[in-house]
Amino acid sequence: MTQTDRDAENGRDREKDREKEQRGVKRPIVPAAVPEPLQEQIQANFIVVIHPGSKTLRMGRATDTLPITVPHVIARRHTQPGQRRYEDQCLLREGLNSAESNEQRQNGLKMVDQVIWSKKMSNGVRRTPVSAEQARLYNRQIRPAVLDPNSKVNWTNTTHQPEYLVGEEALYVNPADCYSIHWPICRGHLNIHSGPGGSLTAALADLETIWSHALQKLLEIPLKDLKYYRCILLIPDICNRQHVKEVVNMLLVKMGFSAVVVHQESVCVTFGSGLSSACVVDVGDQKTSVCCVEDGVSHRSSRLCLAYGGSDVTRCFFWLMQRAGFPYRECQLSNKLDCMLLQQLKESFCHLDQVTSDISGLQDHEFRTRFPDSPVLLYQLRLGDEKLQWWFSACLLICIVLCKMTSLLHRSQGDAEDPHDEHFLLTTQSKQDQSSKATTDRKLFPKPAGFEGESNMCDPSEKGNLTQDLDLGHAQAECLVGGADAEETSSALLSRKTAMTQFEGRALGVDKAILHSIDSCASDETKRKMYSSVLLVGGGLLFHGAQEFLQHRILNKMPPSFRCLVENVDVITRPKDMDPRVIAWKGGAVLACLDTTQELWIHQREWQRFGVRMLRERAAFVW
Repeated sequence: MTQTDRDAENGRDREKDREKEQRGVKRPIVPAAVPEPLQEQIQANFIVVIHPGSKTLRMGRATDTLPITVPHVIARRHTQPGQRRYEDQCLLREGLNSAESNEQRQNGLKMVDQVIWSKKMSNGVRRTPVSAEQARLYNRQIRPAVLDPNSKVNWTNTTHQPEYLVGEEALYVNPADCYSIHWPICRGHLNIHSGPGGSLTAALADLETIWSHALQKLLEIPLKDLKYYRCILLIPDICNRQHVKEVVNMLLVKMGFSAVVVHQESVCVTFGSGLSSACVVDVGDQKTSVCCVEDGVSHRSSRLCLAYGGSDVTRCFFWLMQRAGFPYRECQLSNKLDCMLLQQLKESFCHLDQVTSDISGLQDHEFRTRFPDSPVLLYQLRLGDEKLQWWFSACLLICIVLCKMTSLLHRSQGDAEDPHDEHFLLTTQSKQDQSSKATTDRKLFPKPAGFEGESNMCDPSEKGNLTQDLDLGHAQAECLVGGADAEETSSALLSRKTAMTQFEGRALGVDKAILHSIDSCASDETKRKMYSSVLLVGGGLLFHGAQEFLQHRILNKMPPSFRCLVENVDVITRPKDMDPRVIAWKGGAVLACLDTTQELWIHQREWQRFGVRMLRERAAFVW
């Protein structure tokens, strides 16, 4: 076949195709290959982990070795001339300046002296009493020595009148400048009060400003780029759900993160420490939380929150030094720089070491003051048992002077935006239980003929029993929501619930709180795990000998039935030799890299459409 014949044949084929198209017959179209959807890859360098504390903010990328640490404080410039200056207090608490409180404090200190003097040293010999009057006579004669006429510490420069200052700059604002000082978080919750800047809106605005400043200045992330970033937010185990909801809304809507995961501090602590189960004791600056965590789940019934922390210990130590004639007589708890000095002295002088405490008698120390516009001064200080007394003073004075100190996790008050909250679930569960019970009764005990019309009639005594059964069912439902095992009997649930609620509102020491938290666990096997792994984190109990001291007190007070079951009580203070203050943040960074975290992300569009209901659907804990 010649080239001319082949061209003619191809032309005829094209004509046939055109004729088929004209008649409606089209050639089959091969569908394009559709690639399978790929799972979204986790980019840890685009995930920011935020751990907000009452005193310190810890923030960083999930790929960072350590977070950046910023004092969680802001100074805002006055908007009106002559506006009164306001400052949130660091160490002062309400109810501590009354005459009754002062008298109780003095009585408490006397009781502490008796406890200290009655303690035996490690060799079994009783301690030699050291009178505070001896130290006071010496300390009153002390006059400071000038080491340097210039402290080289300056007040924050406010000549350009910035609208706000954050972190260290806020701490060193001159009191004479027109700025008010606010700490947006107090004792684990948003700092809501009746004073200036104490509204929910103001607290959220302070949080947004501080966090935005840290993102831009310290992490070097422009706010306009937050739409490419995700955020993991660590919250307390016992939290105000309305506050959490507002903070999540701030992160997603106002700041512009693309997605958020909310998780509990105690669970993240176990992630950061590499432990599967532990009784987590988090001693912070203003609160102490205790919770039992098993396999990544926080036992709801074991959660305790003690409304005291390291700052309360600092205040008690200051009272003890005042009684001993503290030579720095200008020290005031209302001065934030003096509070920072007292914090340093507490960390330098205090201990819980039994061997060190065997050295009885007075001991000489020295410290320096370095303040703006002041010389560097050197003070001599003579102390006796005050360095060890702080523990007993803090526990005793908190019990005597302060009222409600212990909080448990309660059912939420409900949210108008979340119709399927706990109240709805409990109501439907109760109705289902009643319906199933009635159906079972009709099958087992059929009524004789002729009595159908009397089904709504009952004896008054039976009606009372019915009401009692309904109340019991409601209590059981509450216990079930509290995280109890389904196999546990109702009597065990109620007895455990009663045991936990009997001390609510009272002041507990850390050791007793640990025992109560572990005792609230459902099974003996879980309790044994918790006794074998007590994880002490946070910066409120960073003292030499704290590990052995707490271990000794738990061993002495634990139920005798468990002493033969538990091989040893292990109190862990530095897992993997990490700073206990950053373990929770580190756990949040570990969480960011887990594949299972993909199911927990709450995206911005989802939040804008469904709101707080997404927390109930996506949170890894019972919301």
